[in-house]
Amino acid sequence: MLGFRKNKFRFVILIISIVLQLSILKAELFFKPFNVSYDHRALIIDGNRRMLISAGFHYPRATPEMWPDLIAKIKEGGADVVQSYAFWNGHEPVRGQYNFEGRYDIVKFVKLVGMSGLYFHLRIGPYVCAEWNFGGFPVWLRDIPGIEFRTDNKPFKEEMQRFVEKMVNLMRQELLFSWQGGPIILLQIENEYGNIESSYGQSGKDYAMWAASMAYGLGAGVPWVMCKQTDAPEYILDACNGYYCDGFKPNSYNKPTLWTEEWNGWYTSWGERVPHRPAEDIAFAVARFFQRGGSYQNYYMYFGGTNFGRTAGGPFYITSYDYDAPLDEYGLLSQPKWGHLKDLHAALKLCEPALVAVDDSPQYIKLGPKQEAHVYRTEIVCSAFLANIDEHNTASVRFLGRVYSLPPWSVSILPNCSDVAYNTAKVRTQISVKTQEFGSPSSYMTEPRILQVEEVVPTISKTWMTLEDPVGAWSENNFTVQGILEHLNVTKDTSDYLWLITRIQISEEEMSFLEANEDSFTPTLIIESMRDVVQIFLNGQFAGSAVGRWVRVVQPLHFVQGYNELAILSETVGLQNYGAFLEKDGAGFRGQIKLTGLKTEEIDLSTSLWTYQVGLKGEFMKVYSPDQHKFANWVHLSPDKLPSMLTWYKVLNFLLLMECFNQDSMLRILQK
Repeated sequence: MLGFRKNKFRFVILIISIVLQLSILKAELFFKPFNVSYDHRALIIDGNRRMLISAGFHYPRATPEMWPDLIAKIKEGGADVVQSYAFWNGHEPVRGQYNFEGRYDIVKFVKLVGMSGLYFHLRIGPYVCAEWNFGGFPVWLRDIPGIEFRTDNKPFKEEMQRFVEKMVNLMRQELLFSWQGGPIILLQIENEYGNIESSYGQSGKDYAMWAASMAYGLGAGVPWVMCKQTDAPEYILDACNGYYCDGFKPNSYNKPTLWTEEWNGWYTSWGERVPHRPAEDIAFAVARFFQRGGSYQNYYMYFGGTNFGRTAGGPFYITSYDYDAPLDEYGLLSQPKWGHLKDLHAALKLCEPALVAVDDSPQYIKLGPKQEAHVYRTEIVCSAFLANIDEHNTASVRFLGRVYSLPPWSVSILPNCSDVAYNTAKVRTQISVKTQEFGSPSSYMTEPRILQVEEVVPTISKTWMTLEDPVGAWSENNFTVQGILEHLNVTKDTSDYLWLITRIQISEEEMSFLEANEDSFTPTLIIESMRDVVQIFLNGQFAGSAVGRWVRVVQPLHFVQGYNELAILSETVGLQNYGAFLEKDGAGFRGQIKLTGLKTEEIDLSTSLWTYQVGLKGEFMKVYSPDQHKFANWVHLSPDKLPSMLTWYKVLNFLLLMECFNQDSMLRILQK
């Protein structure tokens, strides 16, 4: 009897265990499994045509702690889909060594999207552009023998296919495709390749067709997209990117009209003004897209976020990727943009039954010289869009027996073909006013970021401490070779900084000549071509700097008699992220480095012995780390002492690195 009770108890425990496992499994099934297909009118989700609003949100540009709140705000704003790239250089920083943790935990991110009831559009690329360092390519990719990026090149295609397969298999393994009960309804291969395809001739065309075939052959079970690819094959959806896509038509009648990037803002470059696009114009562009037959539209970006660490592309894109998006860099509502677009989405949802019911083009009605209507009508439903594309004048139009006043450059949405539910030019959302107190706590700003100096309030009544970084070689891990080495070949993406140090001897005779002819002869260092930033030091003292992309540098120098140490700090500020032949761009110096203006003939320093030191000492000591900064030899900042050219600053829980060049300053916030 006792044995029976024990067995019964074990059986009950087993049943409970199975039930728990099934409940956990069910929790992973965010939706009842459904198929995704399409016809000429729209994407078909679980057998039903859908009009879809998508929100661009790149998971590495926020911390995981921010993800749930941002996703909730995206859903509240009326979106159906979250769209993101996959970032190859973040997921495979070292060849064969993958990273899917922290900000790169893409599985967690996609699951959070699914848990919210939203769909997901994964743009694998793996070239992404995105103002992201090296366009998303890992720097080690350029070191593979014989490689040429984004063309019919075997080494590149092998590496690209390996990563794409990795991502597709990961999503399948985690049950994240729609047919598995997951949120992923769309994938993307390549990115805006049509912009540069002609640069590669026939090899470009062959590569584009290979990429499409390779992706489709992976059997992901959801449609693939190629944006800005007018020669996309029949089995791949082609899509529009731009500020306005209402005139876009896919390259086949059998494909729906998709807008993968609606540029609702723009990125900010170093030293440039912050771009802004009015909410009214964004709403006009989106309404016109659906008015003229569009069915899927994505905001690039709905949340822009932050280029943490060394992820900003460029050169010279700043750390902020706010993008003037409906959700700002910190995840706050950017009003009136967020609210005005939320109202637009609500109006479009009211029209969805009519939009999906009409099989062919909507009825077009000319209402005036620059006024028109598109009507989606069946025996059951009717929705209409009235557009005034005159940028300056209000128009009064008659439609179906009623008179409507249309503001300039606007669309009125009539879900029942009678009453105006929304007009793109009439903003009902209150404008938000944001203030920021410097030093206020922020739970998610935990990684290095670059700020323009204007962002930092200069009058801070707190105790500052400093740590000067040494000029030149600072560790035993330096080496000396003859000649100038290419920057990236030396740093191997471990740092943006590379020191080059050499010695120049000035004889007594040479020194006497220079002193006697100082008005006529000035020793000058000439660097034929460099990118992005160079800082020049002579005998430990700052001599000058230059900023630019492959620019010539001419820097006068003042020598002393005897040996002089010339130290040059080469810096990258975001690797090129757009264009053809990215692998050929490189960094550092090109051409000759020489010294002119001496009594003797010019000296070709390109053939001299140079000592190379990768990185800054504070960088490799990780003085910005919460665990390491306390071990550095910090000193209190003296108000009457001028800082050196490379100085780390710390005040309470802030840590900064200041670099000065060309009368400008760059601050890198390393810890907050």
